[in-house]
Amino acid sequence: MSGLASMRPVRVVGIGMHSYQFPTDTPYVTLGLTALRQALADAGLQWPDVTMAAIGTGAIGMAAGRVMLRHIGSTGLEVMQVENASASGSSAFRMACMMVASGQHEIALALGVDKFGSAQRAAHKDGIPRLTPAAEIPAVKFALMARAWRDRYGLTPEDMARVAVKNHGNAARNPYAQFRKPRTLEQVLNSNKVAGDLTSLQCTPRGEGAAAVIVASEDAIRKHGLDRGRAIRVLSSVSSSEHAVADEGWSLVEMVQRSGTAALDAAGVEMRDLDIIELHDAFTIEEIVYAEALGLCPLGEGAQQVREGKWDIGGGGCAVNPSGGLLGMGHPIGPTGAGQVAEIVRQLRGEAEGRQHPGARTALAHMIGLGSVAVGHVLQRD
Repeated sequence: MSGLASMRPVRVVGIGMHSYQFPTDTPYVTLGLTALRQALADAGLQWPDVTMAAIGTGAIGMAAGRVMLRHIGSTGLEVMQVENASASGSSAFRMACMMVASGQHEIALALGVDKFGSAQRAAHKDGIPRLTPAAEIPAVKFALMARAWRDRYGLTPEDMARVAVKNHGNAARNPYAQFRKPRTLEQVLNSNKVAGDLTSLQCTPRGEGAAAVIVASEDAIRKHGLDRGRAIRVLSSVSSSEHAVADEGWSLVEMVQRSGTAALDAAGVEMRDLDIIELHDAFTIEEIVYAEALGLCPLGEGAQQVREGKWDIGGGGCAVNPSGGLLGMGHPIGPTGAGQVAEIVRQLRGEAEGRQHPGARTALAHMIGLGSVAVGHVLQRD
């Protein structure tokens, strides 16, 4: 459990983004400070007002946060760098929230930033030889998951492709997304084969970008005269890792189910209360399986929900990945989880122009990271 319910309230007061994009020569400092300056302006704060920064990054290197922040001004703030694979930005956000909730800081920053770098996986250094070079390739793992759902529940390649159509369509309306072009079912199915039934348009792109989220206490909001009407409450924050399970290979699904339940329980809300879910969809099969595991629908029924448009923006239900998800918005690793939170805050404020989900009030940001870990946050508009 997160403990936030028994601590003082935490609210998101500022968000900022540098658009996700394919690799360029742009320095990571430019990416990160673009997002940070937007977040400060959005909140109505000055840089010295922030007294703690958690920097999520996976591929840049040691001390990336401090090196970056000295270019906006050395103020003596507390800085820590967080690496948690795809959940780096999510973990940085959790750290910032806990710092404010515990009273150690009044205003804290979570900033995710990354470039397509040379980071190596620790799994390749554990001294254990692999039976096959494909053992650590995510596309292979999720192609096998897709086959398992095909055999158990009748999932078809068209079912998975519809997830990509939905998310690329959402991304086309998102000015911060890496892919901004809608795709047809035929285009998705006929794109290059990657592994099993997964095609290239069903796999997330890698690139670069940044996302910044500023959180504050109620005292800080009053002291600085911030707009409380745009300050979104963080109801819960949870983090966990996978258990060993009897059904070998699907401990990841169990972890998603358990962590999602923990996030909702800690927030005091139920799945039916959610208007939006931003979740990890590096491959199309993941959105279907994880949404099922989180309890949005029973196992095996996700494909039908997608076919019926129930996860669409304005589809009458809970919108899944209105940002475009990892598939459309992109997955630069360090920023991804913080970018989920930024999207949710826009939606809950009613400021997601062109892709606004009607009546959005409560949302879940859920991210997994290699290893595997899970981080979940529930946010709510008053």
